[in-house]
Amino acid sequence: MTLPPAQTSQPNPALTPPGTPLPRIIQGGMGVAISDWRLAKAVSLAGGLGVVSGTGIDNLLVRRLQDGDTDTLRALAHFPDQERARKVIADYYIAGGKPQDQPYKRVPLPTLTRQGPAWGLAIVGAFVEVWLAREGHPHPVGLNLLTKLQLHTMPAMYGAMLAGVDTVIMGAGIPREVPGALDAFAQGLPYTFRVDVKGDGPATAPLTLDPADYGFGGVKLTRPKFYPIISSHVLAGVLTRKATGSIQGFVIEGPTAGGHNAPPRGQVTYDERGQPVYGERDVVDLAEMRKLGFPFWLAGGSGSPQALQAALAEGAAGVQVGTLFAYCAESGMRDATKQTALAAVREGQADVFTDPLASPTGFPFKVVQLQGTLSEPEVYAERRRICDIGYLREFYWSAEGKTGLRCAAEPVEDYVRKGGKVEDTVGRKCLCNALMADAGFPQLQKWGDLEPPLITSGDDVVKLSTWKPGYTAADVLAYLQGGAQP
Repeated sequence: MTLPPAQTSQPNPALTPPGTPLPRIIQGGMGVAISDWRLAKAVSLAGGLGVVSGTGIDNLLVRRLQDGDTDTLRALAHFPDQERARKVIADYYIAGGKPQDQPYKRVPLPTLTRQGPAWGLAIVGAFVEVWLAREGHPHPVGLNLLTKLQLHTMPAMYGAMLAGVDTVIMGAGIPREVPGALDAFAQGLPYTFRVDVKGDGPATAPLTLDPADYGFGGVKLTRPKFYPIISSHVLAGVLTRKATGSIQGFVIEGPTAGGHNAPPRGQVTYDERGQPVYGERDVVDLAEMRKLGFPFWLAGGSGSPQALQAALAEGAAGVQVGTLFAYCAESGMRDATKQTALAAVREGQADVFTDPLASPTGFPFKVVQLQGTLSEPEVYAERRRICDIGYLREFYWSAEGKTGLRCAAEPVEDYVRKGGKVEDTVGRKCLCNALMADAGFPQLQKWGDLEPPLITSGDDVVKLSTWKPGYTAADVLAYLQGGAQP
């Protein structure tokens, strides 16, 4: 076995040297694979912080291999454990790609006690994504993860560290334990997460990743910077005091951002369309943020040169922008889906709805109302429920005192049998399958249906009505820094 690629893989360089200026523009980490390695590389080459999404990285790896992706093969040739890399290729690679009328081979779902092949594939998949994003240039690349995916966080982080990731960014929850995990993994040591468990029993349960189990015990790696995504200066203060390790900065995200939004504080009210209403309590006090002394970036509605300048005037290091990058030429969104969405934007028919029910996590989720997607009630009603990817499952205590996993978007009878409430299943959508479809990897189910997409975007998507077709990530960066609109 060779040493990790931060030390051996060429032409990938070492991490960002000390004293490197902070990025003014961070590209949002949109999953599944919308923020793929091509987008992150393009952003980093143009002077921003390119970020790959680590969400769904195990399934993304095996589906790309089943589609005959040769870029993945190239990266696998640099994975430090070539025996493991060869096994992944033998198990999943199909030269020329699988027939379209055949389903993708699935990754077995992990549990609290059996992580099986899923964690190994996540380590390899995250390595591949970061390695490709960093290939051939000296600029930093980041990794984005969701705190809610507690069962899947550690292997993706570790695989990205093997490839020399510069920064880890994480939202959709309170990532108190992530800094400690980064510290441990940098020393080649195990780390134990405390995952949340619902029901009658302890509120948490231990979940451990030991690098030694994957052949990397004691291997020293560079510890990435960590930027949690927050929506409250109070949470920022809590994390600086109670996180398990050091934090290097914060991304402050408002409710106009795409994907998951933090729920409104206090008593939740809804507008006439059923969207949660955000108020003054949901606005981060930037004066308090400045007092903490950490660099911060503003996100959500920050996709303009005016927003960047306003952020800098408030003492921010810059902005994080997602939506403008999500529809650029290099993004991982399936081209047909991208063009359909952009056509709707240009025709003034792209409406973004903050859906309080769509996500099984219970967090509000931004949904573009688009024909042929799960945003349409009839498409949602016709889709047969299945939980065969399982990233948003939650842990619960069974009557036997064992931990189980359930998802409010799985078949209703299964969720209720596992102790869930039937009312919690209403309106819940399978984001796992839908977001895989967005990126061009829809599963063909055994009953013959292809999984439909569900597009998430921030409110800024309406600004794209006047942007030229085929604009690039470099165009976005130039525009944000005062250049002409593409």
